[in-house]
Amino acid sequence: MARVLFGPFEFDCATLELRRAGVSVRLQSQPAQVLRALVERADQIISREELRQSVWGDSTFVDFESGLNFCISQLRSALHDSASESRYIRTVPRQGYQFVAPVRVLDGPAAPTYAVSEARAGAHRRWLYRVAIPVAAALLLVLGGLGTFLHIRNLHAAPPIVGVARFDNETGNPAFDRFASNLTDDVVGRLADWSEGKYRVVGNAKVLFVPRGQRDLRTIATTLHASYIVLGQVQSSGDQVRVLAHLIRASDQTHIWVIRLEGPEAVMAQRETQIASQIEGTLWSRLAADPEHAPSFKPGSR
Repeated sequence: MARVLFGPFEFDCATLELRRAGVSVRLQSQPAQVLRALVERADQIISREELRQSVWGDSTFVDFESGLNFCISQLRSALHDSASESRYIRTVPRQGYQFVAPVRVLDGPAAPTYAVSEARAGAHRRWLYRVAIPVAAALLLVLGGLGTFLHIRNLHAAPPIVGVARFDNETGNPAFDRFASNLTDDVVGRLADWSEGKYRVVGNAKVLFVPRGQRDLRTIATTLHASYIVLGQVQSSGDQVRVLAHLIRASDQTHIWVIRLEGPEAVMAQRETQIASQIEGTLWSRLAADPEHAPSFKPGSR
């Protein structure tokens, strides 16, 4: 099995390249390997242990559970899938995962070609000259004018703005001030890297550094002309550290999403990059699903 097709996606099991409608979808190596393991055994339930052996082998992996959860999260984000309404990857409680979408292998023989008589070919050429070509030329003129109009309109249609406020260190431990600040910068950077013009990310405006007790969402939205605001918290309970990230729609201050990531203090302090990646991956899918701005987030390279 080299290339497979499911929904609007095409996946090359050899090169681990994922495409949607012919456009490449960026996918990291380990999530891509998990996808290969799933599609190669579509409709079958694959245990977490089988996925560990397939992707990580017998090498030491101190936090495999979080690593696999991260891979599944990234895949669902790339496929615009969700755990609650699975179109591609279904979670089977206490067992593993199952790829539920129909999979078609694209390695079959090429479609047969048929000979056409010279008389029919000549008639076809005459029809092209008399009818098809003039009509096509007229259509090109119309489409060219429409394309110019749309281009001019799009120049004035600014993409939605996402403001990312400084993550609040609520642990009471000053040592986590730097962790919260670095985590914010990492989230901002990843969102900007993945946006590709579909939205604008603001993370360094003064209004985003205001402490939580003095923070006003309306002021942030008005100052930045933001469509969305991301708020983050770093909390602790015993030896556990919890990171929360909230997505707020600025127009009506609706709380449309929250992600919670929790683990031992020593582990969480070393997982800043992975935590930022999980937040960014889930945030993208939530932005794409929000009906208020969904047209701006049509699946492309994500």
